[in-house]
Amino acid sequence: MDWFVNTFRQHPELAIFLTIALGFFIGKFKYGTFSLGNVTSVLLVGVIVGQMKIAIAPEVKQVFFLIFLFAVGYSVGPQFFNSLKKSGIPQLIFGTLMGVTALLSTWALAKMMGYNAGQAAGLFAGAQTISAVIGVGGDTINSLGIDAAAKQTMMNAIPVCYAVTYLFGTIGSAFLLAQLGPLFWGGLKKAREQCRALESKMGVDSQDQPSMISSYTNVVFRGYNLGIKSIAIGKTSVELQQDFISKGYRIFVARMRKKGASLIQEPPADYRFAAHDDIVLQGRGDYLITEEKELGKEIFDHLLLDFKVDSVKVLFTNRKLDGHTIGDLSHQRYDLRVSLQKVTRGGIELPLLSGTPLHKGDMLWLIGPREDVDKAVKLLGFPDVSTEKTDMIAMGLGILLGGLVGVLALRIGDVSLSLSTSGGALISGLFFGWLRSKHPNHAQIPEPALWIMTNLGLNAFIAVVGITAGPGFVEGFKEVGPMLFVIGALATMIPLIVGILMARYIFKFDVALGLGCCCGARTTTAGLPAVQDALESKLPALGYTVTYALGNTLLIICGIILVFLMN
Repeated sequence: MDWFVNTFRQHPELAIFLTIALGFFIGKFKYGTFSLGNVTSVLLVGVIVGQMKIAIAPEVKQVFFLIFLFAVGYSVGPQFFNSLKKSGIPQLIFGTLMGVTALLSTWALAKMMGYNAGQAAGLFAGAQTISAVIGVGGDTINSLGIDAAAKQTMMNAIPVCYAVTYLFGTIGSAFLLAQLGPLFWGGLKKAREQCRALESKMGVDSQDQPSMISSYTNVVFRGYNLGIKSIAIGKTSVELQQDFISKGYRIFVARMRKKGASLIQEPPADYRFAAHDDIVLQGRGDYLITEEKELGKEIFDHLLLDFKVDSVKVLFTNRKLDGHTIGDLSHQRYDLRVSLQKVTRGGIELPLLSGTPLHKGDMLWLIGPREDVDKAVKLLGFPDVSTEKTDMIAMGLGILLGGLVGVLALRIGDVSLSLSTSGGALISGLFFGWLRSKHPNHAQIPEPALWIMTNLGLNAFIAVVGITAGPGFVEGFKEVGPMLFVIGALATMIPLIVGILMARYIFKFDVALGLGCCCGARTTTAGLPAVQDALESKLPALGYTVTYALGNTLLIICGIILVFLMN
């Protein structure tokens, strides 16, 4: 044991990776729906490892934290700037008011309990589930004009208060939004009916199982032998496709084989289908199932169905089409045999409905014949360049420039105000993420690399925080006492309840958009799937993306402001 302790003291970098590995291992376990999560697990393991009194230079955690904040800003940059447009203004105002409510309620509770700036920052970070405040709160405390011992005491209190309040911040938020939130719209049953009505308005064709929308949207290719009473008899491929479109179905004839022939080909423009011709249709599975009886007998023919199609991920950048719905775009070019498989915004999958609006920076998954897919890509934006290389110039320069902006201070009397290098890195990430949405070939960071930057950056930082605070963690917990859990629960619930009331009665959002906005503004990632499951709908994602981008930025800045207010 002595050998291990001495080894970790001499090589603290090994202690960091031990903490990350054990933290992620513990974070995998669940009891029902309950889980500590990776961040909390890493922090608690770090506290235990920290009992060995391992000294780690503070610059180590700062490097990881800057990487994390830049990656967070980069990932939400396009959505953040899109929120500044007219269509996103209501959600922008809502998210801002909810962030201010979170700040003021936490500040009032901390003042009432007599907490110091570090305890308040930890309370805010845990109750509002914004782990990044652990870092920016510590940076801000370090810039205060107080003695070093007081600074260290405050900074050691941050992870203690975070650990105590984070669990309810996560679990309580998800429960409140998913189970109690719908009551403000007339109860869960009525809320689900509202979602189904909105889905129908936006283009859902079957309301039998609204919770299964995602499985319906898969694009399939199916073969049919045309019966003598088939609706395709006597029609060209274009005429048949127009019949489908008139019913609201985007279905294409991909290939055909004439009766008794061996040649498989794309249907000639002037050819009219005859009985017992074989055709392959491309479209959403639910559409094809609906039309199956009218077409003929489905067949499985290897030669007929074995052909190449292109599947391409496209970055949506067309300014003229920004804000158009999926249905609008499907009417732009009827002739293109291209199907939309999936749409994501900031990594969040959106409901694939006719009325879903698209914005610059969205990722679209297209499938169809190469020639048609190429035309669709030119219409929509740029193909997502498949690369394993991160633009290290953009990343390094972005963090440098953001840090330089962050260290600039504004003096008001005896108080020095600044974003710190952490806040600067976040702002820089927002800019470079937006830049990449405008110029796809610049500032490229592949999604796997972004995942590493976000998760390794945050958890390595948290590991160092836990290890460093470990020796004083127990004493810090004794100081704040178990009452902190109750205060943390109040700090979690007050902004959420206020947010739900604003969404329902002031902004008059529908239930899906309102609860989605509440999840996003509070950056509660566990809340979104919980709300979607409760409502049996994916629609809350439409309110989540803009407010999540805003919340990630605003709540971090609120953490800085809170420290100044407490000081």
